[in-house]
Amino acid sequence: MNFLRGVMGGQSAGAQPSGAETIQKLCDRVASSTLLDDRRDAVRALKSLSKKYRLEVGFQAMEHLINVLQTDRSDSEIIGYALDTLYNIVSNDLEEEEQEENSQKQVDDLGRQFTEIFIKQQENVTLLLTFLEEFDFHVRWPGVKLLTSLLKQQGPQVQQIILVSPMGVSRLMDLLADSREVIRNDGVLLLQQLTKSNAAIQKIVAFENAFERLLDIVTDEGNSDGGIVVEDCLLLLQNLLKNNNSNQNFFKEGSYIQRMKPWFEVGDDNSGWSAQKVTNLHLMLQLVRVLVSPTNPPGATSSCQKTMFHCGLLQQLCTILMATGVPADILTETINTVSEVIRGCQINQDYFASVNAPSNPPRPAIVVLLMSMVNERQPFVLRCAVLYCFQCYLYKNQKGQGEIVSTLLPSTIDATGNSVSAGQLLCGGLFSTDSVSNWCAAVALAHALQENATLKEQLLRVQLATSIGNPPVSLLQQCTNILSQGSKVQTRVGLLMLLCTWLSDCPIAVTHFLHNSANIPFLTGQIAENLGEEEQLVQGLCALLLGICIYYNDNSLENCRKEKLKQLIEKRIGKENFIEKLGFISKHELYSRAAQKPQPSFSSPDHMMFDHEFTKLVKELEGIITKAIYKSSEEDKQEEEVKKSLEQHDNIVTHYKKVIREQDQQLEELKQKVNTLKSQNEQLQTAVTQQMSQIQQHKDQYNLLKVQLGKDNQHHSSHSDMLQMNGIQPEEISKLRQEIEELKNKHEALQGQLREKDSVIENMKSLQSETGTTEHSSQIAASAGLEQANELRRELEALRIQIQSQSSDISKLQSEKQELLQQMNTASVPALGDSSAITAAKNSELEGRLLQEIKELKSEVKALSEEKALLKQHLDSINSTVAVLQDEKSKLHQEVTESKKEQDDLLVLLADQDQKILALKNKLKELGEPVEDEDDTESGDQGDEDEDGEEED
Repeated sequence: MNFLRGVMGGQSAGAQPSGAETIQKLCDRVASSTLLDDRRDAVRALKSLSKKYRLEVGFQAMEHLINVLQTDRSDSEIIGYALDTLYNIVSNDLEEEEQEENSQKQVDDLGRQFTEIFIKQQENVTLLLTFLEEFDFHVRWPGVKLLTSLLKQQGPQVQQIILVSPMGVSRLMDLLADSREVIRNDGVLLLQQLTKSNAAIQKIVAFENAFERLLDIVTDEGNSDGGIVVEDCLLLLQNLLKNNNSNQNFFKEGSYIQRMKPWFEVGDDNSGWSAQKVTNLHLMLQLVRVLVSPTNPPGATSSCQKTMFHCGLLQQLCTILMATGVPADILTETINTVSEVIRGCQINQDYFASVNAPSNPPRPAIVVLLMSMVNERQPFVLRCAVLYCFQCYLYKNQKGQGEIVSTLLPSTIDATGNSVSAGQLLCGGLFSTDSVSNWCAAVALAHALQENATLKEQLLRVQLATSIGNPPVSLLQQCTNILSQGSKVQTRVGLLMLLCTWLSDCPIAVTHFLHNSANIPFLTGQIAENLGEEEQLVQGLCALLLGICIYYNDNSLENCRKEKLKQLIEKRIGKENFIEKLGFISKHELYSRAAQKPQPSFSSPDHMMFDHEFTKLVKELEGIITKAIYKSSEEDKQEEEVKKSLEQHDNIVTHYKKVIREQDQQLEELKQKVNTLKSQNEQLQTAVTQQMSQIQQHKDQYNLLKVQLGKDNQHHSSHSDMLQMNGIQPEEISKLRQEIEELKNKHEALQGQLREKDSVIENMKSLQSETGTTEHSSQIAASAGLEQANELRRELEALRIQIQSQSSDISKLQSEKQELLQQMNTASVPALGDSSAITAAKNSELEGRLLQEIKELKSEVKALSEEKALLKQHLDSINSTVAVLQDEKSKLHQEVTESKKEQDDLLVLLADQDQKILALKNKLKELGEPVEDEDDTESGDQGDEDEDGEEED
């Protein structure tokens, strides 16, 4: 401020400068000073004046401040002053005292005008984004506040600039990671403004890991017990998820729903909740409702509902629902949240039906909630929430509808009276003196009958004891009695909605209603009268009920046939007047409000007139009834005939469709069997291949053994040749005679062994002749065994030749003996002893080897014969299995051919039926009747089947 005093010191004490002059001088200093300190002091002085003289500083100094941001970026202090000054200029968040002082100068759109000037040059916003990357607190924090204020004033324009700026959104996401809480908290406020009504930015922020960071902040701050930071985070999460299917799916797939469960953990003592905790918990419940809103795509809603059940979130919400001491507004919002979590989800509805209140004895939560709904001392908003919860429990829940209606039937009513049922509460509310209870009970009972013809017929059995000594009357009769007594408009509207829902698409209920002769005169009298504006709504509903009695009339009562009722309308009311009164319903303002969303939300009890599901029924029946009123009797007869023929044809078509479905199912089963057999066949083929490979391995091993035996034979033959080449010395003659005798004995032994080998060969030949008719693989094994036997025979022949050569050697030795005997006179006897000893040793060695080789050959022949027998058994079993599979395959082919022939015959019959149906539909179109195309009906059936499939999942 010393600088400010210096600027103003040049003026005399008597002529103080005005604020505008001072600001002008400061702006000149900012623009012309060469010293950074002077510019910094001038900007600081502008900051101090910007709140009091906002208009002057804005118009005179904004351009200079922007230049400072561009040229003096190196000095964080002057940048901080400039950003603070711009924030004071743009922001409308002034203190109350300052607003009073500047009340004459302040205009409503002053901040908007300055924002437009600032963002006119998009480079200014881009420059501001760069300052948010600075870590300096005095730069980053004013930058966050300034950008937040710009978004408040000109949100869409600033959003578009940030969206096209490189890494613009990513820079802002870094604020959530700042360790300084004040910057992080203001960063959350900035992102709140940034993500408003901009789906593109919402997606970018979500994929920048915003969910993880925000949930971490909520957890760190203490969940629902946290402060205003938790509230800001929850508001930002709502911005990211509401009406953004992509972000909702990303939130679910990221398993963030599971992290919401700890938010709703409450203790036994729930008294004394702070206002901030109530606000936080309220926002948390709203966040759950965003994920399961009825306006979301059905598939996404169903997926979130199932996730909430499996992670225990629904159970936690039901705990709050049954807890004591919970504030009324939190309890109301919890009921609404539970309603939408269970709406249309069978598994959640079944769980909700099993929840019991902590009372003695325990009572179902549904019963406890209905007690609050029919209690006129409960808050109106709470009663509406309970009604919504009951409606959501029954939505697409035929099982729940049946359980509610069963509590009204005579066979299931508790005779002891110890416990009150849901049906008894609804009847009590339906006939109480409180009109809100009448309306809520009527609507609740109508939802128990919604799109369920079976329950509409069963409800006709309900009998009520009106007073002591009087006979019981039916529920239908009691409703019409109260209707004719002239009760409040709200009560009559509720009862008429119940009757219209009950009688629609239920000819038996229409017959019961018409059986009371007082009902039709009452309806015609109500419609024909000229009453006030409030009664017009009742007249329209009476016209709708009378139209339902005409359209769904099966003409079983002679006095109340369709034609007679039309004549009655024409005489007493007039067709045009009747149609005009019928149109009062859809033209009513409250009808339009109720048609917008399923949740019943009314500003006051007087506005509680229409139910959302009933508006759908009115929209469906209004045009149908209008056409039915103007039809002649002949057209009605023709329509009835056409309807009957169409029903017959539809039954035939349905029957054939059922047959075709069954045959398709059988075909699928047969295909599965064929696939199974194919897989088994492939497995067996694989086993055969493995067996063949094993056989090949055995053959290879056999060939290797054969080669090795051939080498051994060559070795033995060469050894015998060497023996033949050895000479006999004269000194061996003395023992030669004894050696010859021993060789003769060995020769005889070898001849015996040869005879044994011949017998073995003969046995193998006979075995071959017995197995000659086996399969291809066994033939290979038998031929291999024959080859082996032939090889053994050849080897034995070689041994025989070898023995013969040895016998020739013996003969040679004998001849040499004779020569030696002739030389005995001249040769010395001792030398003969040494030679005969050598010959005996060699012969003994040869004999041992021959015996060993013969034993080895016998063992090999035996092993090969055993392997051949095993292979034969394997091949026999495989061939038998293949034969069985071939038989089954031929049978399946025959069955498939027969089923195809039957299906072709059925298709021919269906084609004939389609031609007849088309001719009948053309006839109906010529008569002016609306006819639904078969494709539409089939697509509708398919949609129902899909929805049923989702519920089963």
